[in-house]
Amino acid sequence: MSTSIPFDAAQGGERPVTADRITVADSTGAAARAGAWVVLLGIVVTTVGTSWDIQWHDEVGPDTFFTLPHLFLYSGSAISGFASLALVVLMTSAQRAGRAAPRAGGTPIRVFGGTLTAPIGYMVSGAGAALFLLYGLFDLEWHAIYGFDAVLNTPSHVALFLSISTTMIGSVIVFSAHRDELWGRIGLIFAIVLLISYAPIPADGLNNLPLPVDAIVAATVLFAPMLLIMGALVLERAGSALAIGVAMSLVQGLLWWFSPWAAHVYASAVGLPLRDGLLPLPPAFPSIMPMFLIVAAVAVEGMFALARARNLGPQRTLLATGVVTGVILGIGLPLQAVLTDPVAHIAASMFVVIGLLGVPFGLVAGYFGGRFAAMLRTLAPLSTARETL
Repeated sequence: MSTSIPFDAAQGGERPVTADRITVADSTGAAARAGAWVVLLGIVVTTVGTSWDIQWHDEVGPDTFFTLPHLFLYSGSAISGFASLALVVLMTSAQRAGRAAPRAGGTPIRVFGGTLTAPIGYMVSGAGAALFLLYGLFDLEWHAIYGFDAVLNTPSHVALFLSISTTMIGSVIVFSAHRDELWGRIGLIFAIVLLISYAPIPADGLNNLPLPVDAIVAATVLFAPMLLIMGALVLERAGSALAIGVAMSLVQGLLWWFSPWAAHVYASAVGLPLRDGLLPLPPAFPSIMPMFLIVAAVAVEGMFALARARNLGPQRTLLATGVVTGVILGIGLPLQAVLTDPVAHIAASMFVVIGLLGVPFGLVAGYFGGRFAAMLRTLAPLSTARETL
């Protein structure tokens, strides 16, 4: 069954502009392009802050709410939030004035009883940023009661990670709405990479339960294939999955270098020593990013090329593609731990368990990767001006 949704199914006929409708022009406009990139910039700042903060916990230890890594975390969400708000105000202003607005961030929808007209991508990214700042007050109270945190999976941290992931989902929606333009495709690749890196982290809250497999590893086996397949389908170009895999390697390599360097420099600047007896462990955050995503990307390209050679749409092979990528990542995650961590001891049975986990998770990833791609493709514009309620 095809997961595609015809573009014209989401479009309405031409109607006159009134106070209750907003005409969305074909042109993007400088404000819309700037808004998309500033939202992504905020996400990058937050991701850098997260990697830095985790490394700080591992190698230095003492922590309060007011640290430089935390400043990166919160300022990144503030950047994304204000950019999202600016685009919502721009669209609302156009709607109230009865004029055409630049195409920006997806279908405009009415919220708060029609008070605001928000492009759906910016509504999601803005909501995530607002929740992050709200849960930051929860984290501030947590620090006031318990001092510095020893683990990631505290309630306040899980809430913050979910909020960041929501902002990243909004960024994916925003760039998907501009996938017909080069800058939109480039932004979408990096937005997907950051979401692949971050989406499994909230699952750490499940590690409070007695699970047979680390929850972050299991979540990576689910989310990484799903988002990789989704991105390849949305971009609709040969080599799209490979571009996502290469971008992941680039981001992982940069954070691998930056995180320990920043932790050491900052510790020296504030006069704090590193922990005694530190082992030569890989950087914490980059080491949980799927290093073998590029191998999975090659498999996706191969599966889709095989489908095209048989005159089938890639949608016809989604379940099989999901299983293949799920198994690759299921085996690759423990393998990368063995290759990068000199003190890692992973039993052969664990390779089998996580590899087998890739089969059911891969089926789910393939199915929902196709469904989400079909949803995102409806945000792409037609060649003529369109109007949305």
